[in-house]
Amino acid sequence: MEQKPLRDFLEIPYDELEELNLRVKEQRIQRVSPEKMRDERIKYLTDEKRIKAITVCFTDLEGRLHMLDYDKKFLLKSADNLTFDGSSIRGFSAQAESDLRLNIDWGAFYWLPSDIFGPGKVLAFSEVLERDGTPYHSDMRGQLKRATDALFQKDGTVFHAAPEIEGFLFKSRDAERHYHEEGKFEFISIGGYYHALPGDALRTFIDKAAEAQRAMGFQNEKDHPEVAPSQFEMNFSYSEAIIAADQIQLYKLLCRQVAAQLGLTASFLPKPVTGVNGNGMHINMSLSKNNKNLFHDKAGQDGLSQMGWEFIDRILTNANDICLVLNSSVNSYRRLDPHYEAPNQIKASANNRGAMVRIPFGNERSARVECRSVAPDANPYMVLYTLMKTGLEGPQPQEDAETKRSRTRFLPDNIYDAIRFFKGSQFIAQTLGEAVQGKYAELKVGSADRCPKQLGTRVKEAEIQFHHEVTNQYLWNLF
Repeated sequence: MEQKPLRDFLEIPYDELEELNLRVKEQRIQRVSPEKMRDERIKYLTDEKRIKAITVCFTDLEGRLHMLDYDKKFLLKSADNLTFDGSSIRGFSAQAESDLRLNIDWGAFYWLPSDIFGPGKVLAFSEVLERDGTPYHSDMRGQLKRATDALFQKDGTVFHAAPEIEGFLFKSRDAERHYHEEGKFEFISIGGYYHALPGDALRTFIDKAAEAQRAMGFQNEKDHPEVAPSQFEMNFSYSEAIIAADQIQLYKLLCRQVAAQLGLTASFLPKPVTGVNGNGMHINMSLSKNNKNLFHDKAGQDGLSQMGWEFIDRILTNANDICLVLNSSVNSYRRLDPHYEAPNQIKASANNRGAMVRIPFGNERSARVECRSVAPDANPYMVLYTLMKTGLEGPQPQEDAETKRSRTRFLPDNIYDAIRFFKGSQFIAQTLGEAVQGKYAELKVGSADRCPKQLGTRVKEAEIQFHHEVTNQYLWNLF
């Protein structure tokens, strides 16, 4: 008699995964009611016996992705009462008010490649709530979701985003955590832009990560090695802002996981190695209404509508105030170096890649505004929320817009100046709320004070050690 396997967990082929994930993505885009999506998912989880756990994700104020695995049977009974200790999360609640709740966003539901994440699991994003069920002020995902929903409910306007996220692939696992031992990162490839031989380590990594992206409904466009050695970029289609921000978190998660399986490290530090280009996260943005791109005007300057130019002018006017949101770490100010195509000029240009804002060539479908001065370690929800609010509601230039566009100003070249602009901004206080403004600034001062005030020419251990994507709670508690 043939022995029955001890475990029978769900493992779905990649082509079926893509179909499942794209169907749910389409439901989000079509704004199927949350109740209907919740009922669908719960019925599916109840009927599918081969699922053991649901990975529930939320993002803290600095942009770290946190994951809790809930047993499926427990979650189905307790989905409306999921609590966690917020005082354990840097930038969240104080110990005296530590209990927070998770509210699963059933539309942001993903089936996972089992060879990367393990069999029998699915993943869902969540919002963070106060104990009484009201939105938690430091949950930027919730803020972005409410803002984009309000924009659509007002007059049908939709905010789209397409990120271009660069990263490095380094030798050995956990290379960032061991940086203080080695004092350097070791490239896996020195092939350069668009050049990696089939089968070499960088190409193998890109192929495997891109396959996982595709299966998770990213709708890939292109992937390639970038300018610097061992650098990669895998582009995917534009989507609504909340979907795009979720995909940024998943992109970084699956890149790190694929790299770890290969005995390597995927790093999204903005400038982990001096002397070569850094990592950026260019954010392409557009607004649409009734499927019409509001940024397109064939007769407009650079093919952009008046609304598109006003969006740009507001971002340029408030560039210093929002710089800390877009460049949130000590290390990110190394990237804003004009010698390496750094977008540190507060101006807009169709061609100048040193400009903070670029206007790519576009048509009725693809006309957009590209903010190039965003680092890949920034909180994607906070970035998209702040850029949208700034572009639509930020203070307008006090002088003639044409004059301000043509005059060259520069973004801060160190985190202390960026913190000063951020803390002193009335616009930031109104946009993020004074509580978030204060908490976020306090976290950034804490990081800055643990690092040398002058960056110098060598990446310092403290830049890596106290980087918010690397540092654990234990290390912070030593200070």
